[in-house]
Amino acid sequence: MSNLSSFLLTATILAALVPAVTAQEPQEAPGQFITITSPIDDGMSSRITNLALELQNRAVQEKRDAILVLEITGGASRFGQVRDLAKFLTSSKLSKVRTVAWVPGTVTGHNVIVALACNEIIMHPDAEIGDIGRGEPVDDDEQQFVMNLVNRRHNRLVSPGLAKGMMNSSVALKRVVTQTEGGAKETRILTLEDLKLQQNTNIAILSVDSVKEAGVRGVFSGRQASEGGYLAVQARETRRDIADIYNLPLEAMREKTAVATGDKVRLIKVDDEINPILETFVQRQIDRAVAAGATMIIFEIDSPGGWVTSGENLANAIADLEDRDVRTIAYVPDDALSMAAVIAMSCDEIYMHPNARIGDAELIWEQQAGWDKVPEKLYSPFRTWLRSLAKRKGRSEALFVAMNDPDLEVYKATNVKTGRVAWMSKEEIDEAAGEWTQGAKLKETGNNQLLTVDGDRAHELDLAMAPVESLDELKDRVGLPPEIKLVPLGRTWVDTLVFVLNTDVAMFFLVVFGIAFIYLELHFMTGFLGIMSAVCFGLFFWSRFLGGTAGYLEVVLFLLGIGCILMEIFVIPGFGVFGVSGGLLIVSSLVLAANTFNADLSASQNVLNLSPAIGTLAGALICVIAAAVALNRFLPSIPFLNKMILTPPGFEDDADSPRLSPEFTLASSTPGTSELLKLVGDQGVAASKLRPAGKAQIGDHFLDVVSDGPFINSGVKVEVISVQGNKVTVKRIEDA
Repeated sequence: MSNLSSFLLTATILAALVPAVTAQEPQEAPGQFITITSPIDDGMSSRITNLALELQNRAVQEKRDAILVLEITGGASRFGQVRDLAKFLTSSKLSKVRTVAWVPGTVTGHNVIVALACNEIIMHPDAEIGDIGRGEPVDDDEQQFVMNLVNRRHNRLVSPGLAKGMMNSSVALKRVVTQTEGGAKETRILTLEDLKLQQNTNIAILSVDSVKEAGVRGVFSGRQASEGGYLAVQARETRRDIADIYNLPLEAMREKTAVATGDKVRLIKVDDEINPILETFVQRQIDRAVAAGATMIIFEIDSPGGWVTSGENLANAIADLEDRDVRTIAYVPDDALSMAAVIAMSCDEIYMHPNARIGDAELIWEQQAGWDKVPEKLYSPFRTWLRSLAKRKGRSEALFVAMNDPDLEVYKATNVKTGRVAWMSKEEIDEAAGEWTQGAKLKETGNNQLLTVDGDRAHELDLAMAPVESLDELKDRVGLPPEIKLVPLGRTWVDTLVFVLNTDVAMFFLVVFGIAFIYLELHFMTGFLGIMSAVCFGLFFWSRFLGGTAGYLEVVLFLLGIGCILMEIFVIPGFGVFGVSGGLLIVSSLVLAANTFNADLSASQNVLNLSPAIGTLAGALICVIAAAVALNRFLPSIPFLNKMILTPPGFEDDADSPRLSPEFTLASSTPGTSELLKLVGDQGVAASKLRPAGKAQIGDHFLDVVSDGPFINSGVKVEVISVQGNKVTVKRIEDA
């Protein structure tokens, strides 16, 4: 009796354990996405073949079917290549691989045959597929191959009639719904001839609808086909939707790019503050890597964040590398916070150290009272962009936004059909109309907290791959050979120079020396000092241009300012309009080049952001003015330099300082306007070269004058012909 009781007790315990086992979440299926580009050649066929056989071996070992998703794009391919690939996809070599054709856009021509060879077809609602001949009759041997392919019923939703309509525009097609003896309904696409044969049988026909008229191209949309129950099993919009249908892991969506040598891999560090300087540096490194033929770029990210605009620009640039067949990987050894987290999320794959952190992408700005959150109106476009980035990279939109929205609550959601788990907001779950069931709330979201997780938790939330302890482990995980050395692309001397010249200290000295050299050039007239000034300002704008804070507008404003000042000096001196305007243009160009206006910020905030640049420029101008006063006072008595100053004819040097010869005397004060008017008609001597402005001795006065036309050499006799304000115009007196 005791033995029987023990047996019954054991049976009861086992029976109780069975529901617990069956209640587990469905196991993710082995699978992989691969994009088929056109034309389909030997290289593309080889990639598909190798990947399919790899999945077949894995499926056999794990004793379960694998999923191969072929993303078929538009383009032209040779029939022979397509035929061989279609034969392979329908062969017994892939007995454990379920092939799925994913058609996100319009596909016509021979590429359609690859889709027909797959077990199932999923299309974007607005995508179209068909017209195998592209408006031309299809050859008999090609038609025969397609019909043999379809007759094997590899895809139950592709009928012979449908294939005929895709190859021949003159064929009309009807959608026929029949009822079997068991009462089940079946949808068939039939030609008119096949429909007549169907009507002569005892099979009950429930409805007949026209799908394609004679003379119309055989092209069918994803929405039309999925709703009609033929060709496409479902209509979906993204890769993530397809992964949900087949319960594929996140890794399956990342296409594997073969890396043969270390020359195809680049490691770029993204550290310190994310600002325009770092942005342009990383962008240059990306361009260099792509130009060198890199197929994989690893971004080692360790940053507390930084400028929103720079972060967005880098994230978009990295995400766009997917279109250039470059596999992007983010490696986070410590922290990737704020915009650094967003940059990491733009990569195809993310690998984190178990203790690393990612998240906390709140938008803040600096106010007079300190740091504060930006206005709510600026959050909406940023969060919309975050959602689009998450959708593009196949990650949870809600988790992305939760890094920026402290009030957003994210829940664990389960797909009622596939059992797949995802992380969604309540709004997203409600919009799905019963497709997902709401589970527990994610503890790291809501309650005025920004989503920030470590490497282990990021993997649990499908934000990152399984954690890695080091860069060497990362190499092994992404399939890089051990002999490949990952050396970060460091700054070149150009990058270092740009970085140094973009500092406030460098700006201060460049502006000081640039203005000072101009001032000295007006005294010495050597030309060399003018060149040095041009070098200073050229370095300033060059560094700011590469640093991302200056553009063509600032350069144009600066050149216009220089032009106005030259007009004031050499063409129409005396009024000051051009001189003042030129000075304002130069100052404006320097201030604008030192910082970047953000269209999303208010005018007051932009002005506040420019305050450091304005302060630096003001300090530089004060230093130049002080230096000019000192030079005017002490330059004539400085040995060596006093000999370089333009000295009018008649000056003789003694051991101490220059002095006038008897025939030249300087007035102790500058004459007023009324006194200058009396000088009209008086004659004198050019004390310096008039190019066209310079100095002249008119009677007892040593004046700033302007030639009425050609240059006049020093020592040449001149005559005052007009006086306008402080502008004194002279002409050369021809020798008798």
